[in-house]
Amino acid sequence: MITHLTGKLVEKNPTHIIVECSGVGYFVNISLHTFSKISDSENIQIYTHLQIKEDSHTLFGFAEKSEREIFRLLLSVSGIGSSTARTMLSSMSPGQIRDAIAGGDVPAIQAIKGIGAKTAQRVILDLRDKILKVYNIDEVSVNSNNTNKDEALSALEVLGFARRQAEKVVDKVISQDPTLSVEDIIKLSLKNL
Repeated sequence: MITHLTGKLVEKNPTHIIVECSGVGYFVNISLHTFSKISDSENIQIYTHLQIKEDSHTLFGFAEKSEREIFRLLLSVSGIGSSTARTMLSSMSPGQIRDAIAGGDVPAIQAIKGIGAKTAQRVILDLRDKILKVYNIDEVSVNSNNTNKDEALSALEVLGFARRQAEKVVDKVISQDPTLSVEDIIKLSLKNL
């Protein structure tokens, strides 16, 4: 399996990119999330997932490993194909999808184009335990007010901290006291960053 590509970015579109590696151009399908993360620099590294079917070999690309993991988890759900999984990752960030599944937020998943109530429930039913285990999420923090968490993370990103690092610290702070205000979450997180 092709796990990643490192090469020259030849073409960049909202739905696909073309990466040239040692004279071979690879057509890579991407989500809008990945499109927004890819810089216009000439050299690029992209994580990939190769889907092999009887009539095609399709390469999907991701700016972050976490997005690829969410994509693969979504593919494991009956009724979710690669185009639906890509649409989901174009509509919501990987973190939002992860939090919606972990929190059992059916309306958030159902709001994605092409996802009905039954499919949204199946996604949550099939993936909730895996997500809680893989991402070490404490159910209490997931069910607490996610808007405070999101606002705190946005503020920390503006201050120049990496989202992944900030998210771990914010989750730890919220797990200790889920009733904290946005300002308190930021203050406590800054002490630990």
